[in-house]
Amino acid sequence: MAEAFVTGLDLDDFVQRVLAEDLGIGGDVTSAATIPIDATIVAVLASREHVTIAGLPLAEMFFRALDADVKIERLVEDGSRVAPGAPVLRIAGNARKALAAERSALNTLQHLTGIATMTRKYVDRISGTGCTLLDTRKTVPGLRVLEKYATRMGGAENHRMRLDDGILIKDNHVAVCGGVAQAVRAAKESNFGLLIQVEVDSIDQIEPALSAGAERLLLDNMPPPVLRKAVDLIGGRVPTEASGGVRLETIREIAETGVTYVSVGRITQSAPAADLGMDYEISVED
Repeated sequence: MAEAFVTGLDLDDFVQRVLAEDLGIGGDVTSAATIPIDATIVAVLASREHVTIAGLPLAEMFFRALDADVKIERLVEDGSRVAPGAPVLRIAGNARKALAAERSALNTLQHLTGIATMTRKYVDRISGTGCTLLDTRKTVPGLRVLEKYATRMGGAENHRMRLDDGILIKDNHVAVCGGVAQAVRAAKESNFGLLIQVEVDSIDQIEPALSAGAERLLLDNMPPPVLRKAVDLIGGRVPTEASGGVRLETIREIAETGVTYVSVGRITQSAPAADLGMDYEISVED
């Protein structure tokens, strides 16, 4: 049974598909050829750099999927910041099965930890501004639920998970509808009962959007001086979100303009895998 640390994804199915991709039809032939069938191992998964951990419950599932009797000790929790050399998970069980699960467990843990680590850097950079970091839908297809979990472990808040989570009117919607006000009015008349957010890329779109009933404004690709002007004009009537090309070196200045949120696609789209590995403490034959 999967550990319910995320919703919206069948974790048992995910684990089985990932393992099948790695094991193929013949399984881990190298371990079968070199390691006695009854050999056991104690190993530690450890970080090799400063990271924010995400994905340990899922990493455990890979080992348990191949060895129901494996003993696992979680040494830190997801969301923890750990230093180079810090152990995060200890496993003890059948050596062949542990080695067969190793790559799938590490790939997933490294990917999610990489996202959480980059996210934490952005969150730390805007600390004290009162601004909140949001993620986006710029995720690897099929991994959105897990990647957005990782951003939460890094301290961000999730934006829309799916297209049916909220109404976000963007430039192409505006173009087809013939203007910001027309798009907002059409959204309100739809009666979906969802919050209506509108992307504006110029100051002169703000009042038409608000007058038509926009409940949140996404201020797209505006430089900080323009963002300040926009925030002053909006005057707290609705929450504001800055978006577009935000980087670690620019996010602090953007957050200090007074926007409510800053959304960053890079935290899921461009995060490098974290450097974690599995090191063997004991290897013996029963």
